[in-house]
Amino acid sequence: MSIKGKVFLFGDNVNTDEIIPARYLNTSDPNELAKYCMEDVRPGFGRREDIRGGIIVAGENFGSGSSREHAPIAIKYSGISCVVAKSFARIFFRNCINIGLPIVELKETDEFDEGDIVEIDLESGRIRNLTKSREYSINPYPDFLQGIIEHGGWLGYLRSLKEMGT
Repeated sequence: MSIKGKVFLFGDNVNTDEIIPARYLNTSDPNELAKYCMEDVRPGFGRREDIRGGIIVAGENFGSGSSREHAPIAIKYSGISCVVAKSFARIFFRNCINIGLPIVELKETDEFDEGDIVEIDLESGRIRNLTKSREYSINPYPDFLQGIIEHGGWLGYLRSLKEMGT
């Protein structure tokens, strides 16, 4: 699976309250949540047209805070195709995989700039910064994780297994 998009930079310790502020949690509609993605960090971010297919690149401890699934849902439905960070809060990482949002750990995120064009190959374990002609190695996604992402999340993956009779 290959993902290509424009980089949107965020710093260290972006928590779930910054990803989707609590005042917007009066709905479970993913499209409504997406409108307010990163609202307190970057007002209007979730409503920008140019984030569709984009890639969030961040520092340490992305997704810390509460364990609510609203945060990765807001990111996914805003149109962001992947999140790359130096490290993630473990429950946030699991929630992303569960809903089918690709997420990748990379220590060299400081080498990216806002607007760089990046290509991520989850199968081969490569990230290429096409703007700067640099390549990085990541842990490739195992087949079952790729299956979860390709089927839009854990439930879609289970449905596909059931349809195949496994």
